[in-house]
Order: sequence, then structure tokens, then C-alpha cells
Amino acid sequence: MAVKPVYALVGSDPFLQLQRLGEILKQFPKDVQRIDLDGEKAGLAQVLDEVRSFAMFGGAKLVVVRDADEFVSRFRQQLEEYVAHPSDSGTLVLRLSSLPGNQKIHKAIAKTGQIEDCNPPKDLKRWIVHHAKAAHRVAIDPDAADLLADLVGDDLGRLDSELAKLAIDAPGGRIDSAHVSAGVSFQREREMWDMTNELAAGQPAEALRRWRQLVALEPSAEFRAVTWLGMWLEYVGTVLASKRGAGPGAGKLSWKYKDRFQQFLRTCDRLGTAGHGRALDLLAEVDHHSKSGVGDAATNVERFILAMAAVT
Repeated sequence: MAVKPVYALVGSDPFLQLQRLGEILKQFPKDVQRIDLDGEKAGLAQVLDEVRSFAMFGGAKLVVVRDADEFVSRFRQQLEEYVAHPSDSGTLVLRLSSLPGNQKIHKAIAKTGQIEDCNPPKDLKRWIVHHAKAAHRVAIDPDAADLLADLVGDDLGRLDSELAKLAIDAPGGRIDSAHVSAGVSFQREREMWDMTNELAAGQPAEALRRWRQLVALEPSAEFRAVTWLGMWLEYVGTVLASKRGAGPGAGKLSWKYKDRFQQFLRTCDRLGTAGHGRALDLLAEVDHHSKSGVGDAATNVERFILAMAAVT
């Protein structure tokens, strides 16, 4: 396949963009000179000078502009003129989140170059099954692929990473639902557990930071947070009941919090029976709002965490 003078890698998924970029690079000699520029900072002259100049040692040259949406917006007319008559000394690659088909620049690139769709596939399960076999040489059961998609979402880079880890221990070269549940669910649950540990230690600000980080990495976490927060409040209730002589004691929870167990006990003391009851009511309200469409689930959980600062 002949190398095109211009490529537009268009879509929201950076993993696919890098994958397509790798495929483009394979068409060049190994000694290709690659120049990477930041589209938010690069000027038109800088980019075009790089594309129009020959490689330092006389080989092929590839100029990649990442985050190029603003760059294309600022210099659209000049880029349209360049794409209509591109240089034969270098190849220009634009990494964009979007490039509407009704724009002249889109039509110009499609005519003289190539546009690659880098959005997550609509059939995520099919992509997982194919990618597991093509990239990691393992088979994954359809129901396991469904579970993996539910746990990770459509972040293809994270899906690739999880498949790589699962492939290492896949018996007989096959991944089933049990392996996905044990390998992927545990990791996400551990991160959620760390967040509740901060609440247990009386550190709602740190809990909020961890929550935001967790949602950024794992959007589906917002739908599991109520379950985990409910488990945490159940443990608080166990401690409070033991203090009243109505429960089996808090000792069985010490392994869960290890070196932070004393902090957890102090949080339980600060909450007390009344605070524990208010926290349960708050969580029930969060659950009701999320299920009835009042606010999004992630924000509702944030409100609960912030409210805990006042309760404790």
C-alpha cells in the first residue's frame, strides 16, 4: 500500500490512534525520521517547514501533530491549501478528536490522503474477542468479553492492558468469566476499598480525591459505589453494636483495615449511633436519587462523601 502524504486519525480513543499510527509507521523504512509536535502550541510555519524539509539523513520523514483539533481550527484555510498540493518530502499525520465530514478540510484529506476512524467500536464485545486473539493469542468466551466490557468500559487501552494480564495466566489459552471476575473485578474493588478506607480513617477530602480518580479510570464505579459504601457502614454498625454489647465484636474487622484499624475505630466513635443512622439515611437518599435520575450517580456519591465530613 502506497504511503499517503496526509493522514487524519480521528476519534476519541488514543489507543486506536496509536495503533493506527503504528500501522502507518510499518509502511516506512526503519530509519524514518519522526517528528512529534503539540497541536496546541505548534505554529503553521513550524509544522509545514518540518513536512516540506527532507529528513536529516536523506530517508523518509513523518511529522505527527497530536491534539491537533485547535491547530486545524486555527489554520484551516492554509491546511486546505496544503492538503490540495502536499509535499512529497514528508508525511503529515494529524491526531484529532473530531473532523466533521461537511468541512472542506475533511474532503480535502479524503481526496489526497487518508482518514482513519479512531472511535471505540459500537460492538465492544466483538472487538474484545478479536483483539484477544490477534494481539494476545488467547481466546475469550463471549460472556467473559461481556463482563470485561462491563467492568472496564470502552477504554480500549485499558481493555488491552487487562487482556494482556489475563492472557498470562489463561489456562489452555482461554479466558472465561471466572478469570475476568477474579482478575479485573478484584483490582477495581481494591481501589474502591482504598476510598472507603479514607472515610474510615476520617479523611473525607482524601476519599473524595480517590473517588474522582477512580471514576476517571473506571466510569462504571459510580454504579457500584453504593454497594461498597453500604458495606463500609455495615462494618461501622458492627463496631458500634459490639460497644453496646449487642454484636460479635470488632476484632474480626481488624484484618480489613490492618494498620489503619485504630483510625477506623476513632471514626466509628465520632460517628456514634446517631451519626451512623444519618449516614445510612444519606446513602439511601443517594441510591434513590441515582436510580430515579436525580443528578448523575458520580456526583451523588461525591455529595455523600462531602456530607460525611460534617457527620464525622
